[in-house]
Amino acid sequence: MEKRIKRRYDRSFKERAVQMSYERDNITALSVELGISVECLYKWRKEYRLHGQSSFPGHGVERLSEEGKRVKELEKELRRSQMELEILKKAIAIFSQADR
Repeated sequence: MEKRIKRRYDRSFKERAVQMSYERDNITALSVELGISVECLYKWRKEYRLHGQSSFPGHGVERLSEEGKRVKELEKELRRSQMELEILKKAIAIFSQADR
């Protein structure tokens, strides 16, 4: 059984491959020429069609809409506020023990 090596392609390669796939008649020949599978090329085309310029963010970067970005920002702010609240609670407990 052969072990397949997962190759990674950069964003510019994927965008160029998608662009070329729309310019050519034979996608199978193009995929052979580029050294990628036809399925991979169709997957890239679908992603580009759905997400346009925000396609292929790479390195595990999450693709978020403006709304999603705002939610992430608010969640981060909430975690910070919760941590600050816990610190204040502990400080109150320490100061109230010192007064006794």
